[in-house]
Amino acid sequence: MRSIFMKLLQFIGHIIIVIILTTITQVGGLIWLLAIIISYKIKKGKRIVFPLLYLLFNLVIIPPIASYLGREKLPTFKENLKPHNWFYPLAFRNYVNPDLKSELEKSAQALSASNINITYLDANFPFINGFPLLPHLSHSDGKKIDISLMYLDQDGNSTNKKPSVSGYGVYANSSQNHTSVNCIKKGYWQYDFTKYLTLGTINNLKLDNKNTKLLIEQLLSIPTTEKVFIEPHLKQSLGLRHQSKIRFTGCQAVRHDDHIHYQTK
Repeated sequence: MRSIFMKLLQFIGHIIIVIILTTITQVGGLIWLLAIIISYKIKKGKRIVFPLLYLLFNLVIIPPIASYLGREKLPTFKENLKPHNWFYPLAFRNYVNPDLKSELEKSAQALSASNINITYLDANFPFINGFPLLPHLSHSDGKKIDISLMYLDQDGNSTNKKPSVSGYGVYANSSQNHTSVNCIKKGYWQYDFTKYLTLGTINNLKLDNKNTKLLIEQLLSIPTTEKVFIEPHLKQSLGLRHQSKIRFTGCQAVRHDDHIHYQTK
């Protein structure tokens, strides 16, 4: 009886792990199931098999399959187009469609003349239109990506550093954001939820208005650009008031004065 109970607990534990890994990485749950089978066959512990199998899938197996099905992996180590940290590529959250990847690479090359690097955060998973990339509402078709704002260090020099570990949750010029007060008063609790997702602040930085504007204008110059989401106060302070493709998401989404949401047609 005790043996059956322990096996049931083990089974439930595996189900929980599969759900968590699938939610965070899309394909991690499948890799965990394969690791269980392989570890049983070769008599090696899952602690050894799973990390090795995960890296194999991340670096070798998933990228060509995703490419064949219409999603491309964004660069990981390229200097002018790279993730904010290792989590985004390791969690399979750095996939976009081929056209978006090409436009981002062209934009990164154009901006490099101004010493601006494009630092991306969440993009999309490798497979399946409509599969949710939580906590986002719309990153599910290969056409969306979050991009970091540009900042100044304490000496007033432009830097490619960011103010938080995750890249989210530290709001630029937040005292000017009167929209946030209205949204929170109306009960939209999720509006500034990203302040709990910083994973820690690491740099004392201020918004670089000049280079953030250059970055957004470069994105707007792409013919296939559909929308850029930033907060209304940033649109005004950056002098982008007459750009019709810059939108406010509304209170039902999270605020966008800690990152830029960019999407193509």
